[in-house]
Amino acid sequence: MAGRNLESLQKRYNKAASADRGGMRGPGGPGRRGPGPGGPRGGGKPKNTKQTIKRLVGYVAKYKFRLMLVGLCMLCSTATSLVGGYILRPVINNAVDTSVSAADRVAYLAQILTILACVYLVGIISNYVQAKIMLSVSQAATEKIRNDLFVGLSKLPVRYFDSNNTGEIMSRFTNDVDNIDMMMNNSLTSLVSGTISLIGTFVFMICTNIWLTLITVAFIPVFLKGGAFIASRNGKYFTGQQAALGAVNGYIEEAVTGQKVVKVFNHEEVCVEEFALLNDDMRDKQFKAQFYGGVMGPILGNIGQIAYATTAGIGGLLCLHAGFDVGGLSIFVNYSRQFSMPINMLTAQTSTIFAALAGAERVFAVMDATPEGADDRLEDKVEVEKIEGHVILEDVSFGYVPEKTVLKNISLYAKPGQKIAFVGSTGAGKTTITNLLNRFYDISSGKITIDGIDLKSFDRDFLRKNIAMVLQDTHLFTGTVMENIRYGRLDATDEEVIAAAKTASAHSFIMRLSDGYNTVLEGDGANLSQGQRQLLNIARAALSKAPILVLDEATSSVDTRTERHIEKGMDRLMQNRTTFVIAHRLSTVRNANAIMVLENGVIIERGDHEDLLNQKGRYYELYTGAVELD
Repeated sequence: MAGRNLESLQKRYNKAASADRGGMRGPGGPGRRGPGPGGPRGGGKPKNTKQTIKRLVGYVAKYKFRLMLVGLCMLCSTATSLVGGYILRPVINNAVDTSVSAADRVAYLAQILTILACVYLVGIISNYVQAKIMLSVSQAATEKIRNDLFVGLSKLPVRYFDSNNTGEIMSRFTNDVDNIDMMMNNSLTSLVSGTISLIGTFVFMICTNIWLTLITVAFIPVFLKGGAFIASRNGKYFTGQQAALGAVNGYIEEAVTGQKVVKVFNHEEVCVEEFALLNDDMRDKQFKAQFYGGVMGPILGNIGQIAYATTAGIGGLLCLHAGFDVGGLSIFVNYSRQFSMPINMLTAQTSTIFAALAGAERVFAVMDATPEGADDRLEDKVEVEKIEGHVILEDVSFGYVPEKTVLKNISLYAKPGQKIAFVGSTGAGKTTITNLLNRFYDISSGKITIDGIDLKSFDRDFLRKNIAMVLQDTHLFTGTVMENIRYGRLDATDEEVIAAAKTASAHSFIMRLSDGYNTVLEGDGANLSQGQRQLLNIARAALSKAPILVLDEATSSVDTRTERHIEKGMDRLMQNRTTFVIAHRLSTVRNANAIMVLENGVIIERGDHEDLLNQKGRYYELYTGAVELD
């Protein structure tokens, strides 16, 4: 199997990004990525840099008092630097004045050095206080950005996570936020202090010699044009660099989590080839971004050296023929160099600034993504004390994308305490029905009611508290066994947790663990078997008091022996609950009150086990082995 080329990977990413913006991708829908490395990656171009800067400023503007202290310290630091330089003028003039005795010159020098020491000590203290306060501001702002990003992410619908690579999402929290932090801590300070220094230096230069000032100012357009030329090319390369970095991170994340699959199918060489393509692409984009970011400083620095030499040469002529003092020339050439330093310093921060802005746009894109339930109307919400579990679907149709309908005019009902089973081929729409019950997705047409109330009239949190799910894909969090089971109901007591584990037939294996219920699970429960992980998943659902239960291939990862072992526990779990079961093993649905046979999004048969066998239709063929579920 040949690996995909870079153009193919980028094309797939662009398609994914387009689908994400339209919000039309999801499980079972077209465009859903297959498992394993090689899914879509990438990033977009900057859309609104001004708006991004405005939002970033909003995060630091909350600390106005601290920023005022930082500004005061910057003024003080710049003033001490400029004043300290200006004090040298009389010192130099005094040193070359032969009419003053050597002893007087030494005494005067000692006096000036004492004053300079005090001035620069104030500057050192100002720099220290400024750095400490600014660091606290940048860290507080970065913390707020991370919090806002995580809060925004938690509010996004399941559709978003189905459409976006986990590594891409993680890169927002790591690379992008780190770049923002660097800009706030270093570049923002340099920007403000450089501006203050530039203005202050210009004022002192005018006070020293107006003609030399005009010569120095004449070089400003050269600085600006050179900086603008490089900056115009720098921004797009840094955006490309951030996107390429996210792509590499996403590929690594998929390759690591899917390592077993990669090895089973001998896919290592293809993975290496595809990673090499993405890595090579990132190298090219990083080279261009870093080259233009790094070359700006030396180019502008050399322009500054030319300006310095020109100023010094003309200043020497003024000393010889126009009566300009040597001390004045000495401090002016120092100011001339100091005048170009803030410009060089600001341009040197270009790399960090562009990387941060590119990262900030990616972060804000997640924050601005449409949250789940954004179009819900609060005035339409209905409050009920308790849900009984009477579920009705009336002519429900749904598609993950408009051009492909997954469910077509589905109608069924489940009375409280009944067990409804769904069987059918992969992609028939079984899991989609359960996703609609939980409002992970909203129906395209038709109506779903619970206890006679339209599903959309329930608050989503309240609805999901009343629907417990046991999914085929288990997920355990880092923490103890007790904490993982308690995830089903956070206010449950230890006794209730243990009772739930017994209901799910998980208690016996838990007690054989090294520390029982206090055993710490890490790496998604890597130290447990797949069956044991699923038993904990079932125990979570048992702990929940939800009147509606969804079992989506809940026993598919459990061997036949374990399945028989937990059958009684499952029966206890389903007792007095409205239960929807999706199963490939038809033996698990024999005792269902009603079995729905789905094909291509349509219910083609319905009835209990005996009724469907008597019909001698699709279910009969599946049960007798005449055909197999695919």
